[in-house]
Amino acid sequence: MKKLLFNLNFQVITGIVLGIIVGFLFPSFGPTAKLISQTFISLITMLIAPIIFFTIVLGIAGMSDIKKVGRVGGKALLYFEIVSTCALVIGVIVANVIRPGDGFVSKIAADHSKLAIYQKAAADMHWVDFITHIVPPNIFEAFAKGDILQILFFAILFGFAVSFIGETGQRVIHLFENLSKVFFRIMYMVMRVAPIGAFGGMAYTISAYGINTLKPLGLLMASVYLTSIFFIFGVLHLICYLYKFSFWKYLKFIKEEILIVWGTSSSESVLPAMMDKMEKFGCSRSVVGLVIPAGYSFNLDGTTIYLSMSVIFLAQVFHIPLTLMQQLTIIGILMITSKGAAGVTGSGFIILTSTLAAIKIIPAEGVAILLGVDRFMSEARAITNMIGNGIATIVIAKSENEFSPPS
Repeated sequence: MKKLLFNLNFQVITGIVLGIIVGFLFPSFGPTAKLISQTFISLITMLIAPIIFFTIVLGIAGMSDIKKVGRVGGKALLYFEIVSTCALVIGVIVANVIRPGDGFVSKIAADHSKLAIYQKAAADMHWVDFITHIVPPNIFEAFAKGDILQILFFAILFGFAVSFIGETGQRVIHLFENLSKVFFRIMYMVMRVAPIGAFGGMAYTISAYGINTLKPLGLLMASVYLTSIFFIFGVLHLICYLYKFSFWKYLKFIKEEILIVWGTSSSESVLPAMMDKMEKFGCSRSVVGLVIPAGYSFNLDGTTIYLSMSVIFLAQVFHIPLTLMQQLTIIGILMITSKGAAGVTGSGFIILTSTLAAIKIIPAEGVAILLGVDRFMSEARAITNMIGNGIATIVIAKSENEFSPPS
């Protein structure tokens, strides 16, 4: 019994269940619950920048063949594009078959203050700027803001530089290895309070939106969840089979992270933990250091499913018939816009608003319809994103013969 009580899985599940109960019975607890959840995510995000930086630098500097970095990066980007495009196509097909938006009459009062924020964020997003944004004008600012892409870019340059300076570089590597151990130890300490973070996240969701909020858009939410489940247990399972590693063993290995993401609705809340887990699962540090951080910007399978289904859903709500060519155009736009979504809760909603503005077919103000249940769908896309990134890391590691499964 004592062993069960101290088990992190049991504690996280308990936190989630208690969060649902408290959020339902005590709605006034919502603001406090939100503060608890945000504080936990802040504990995680404070570690992301240094852990990514040290892991990437050590991975690149430790490679005997520098050409391998470009090869691994190229393979990862190709894999990301193929799999995320598959997720987009599946989302569009399911939305057209189930047609969750048919006969929908919105009785939800639009939250215009939130909508204005999302529309402004979407208006400020320019996808050419997204590419040029990768190069940081000030690396200290990038670390302060936790900008993953900019840190990734700088870490790659730093890793190459360290690998070229001989004995001095070895001293830097030794220092970074020790610092990396310190940060992973801090991460372990932070993860022990994950049940509290999961409790806060779930209590806030239920208290803020209520159980009944699920009813008006229940079919869309169910469609997103079913599509995500199909993608995970169908497409990703097939990938595991083709690359000859156990899908079920992998899921069992990351079960704590799955529960934490479910509770917090943020795949970024386990980014450092996933990097650690993928190394322990058998992937080399160099592959993990490149694929996992890049995946958080370029391999968001769950977010692409959500985006494709939401766009088609809104077209059905507004009775806008989309031709096959228009739907193919939307898929093409989403292939670009979805790459700008980060792992933080709510970013997918901003991308959706931006996509609607780009296609100019569906009223952008229609996203107000989704405000009530977006938080509930974020669990599905966050879990799918996380599981997909882990599998991508194993696939790339195996392709490089850099995978040694634990005994």
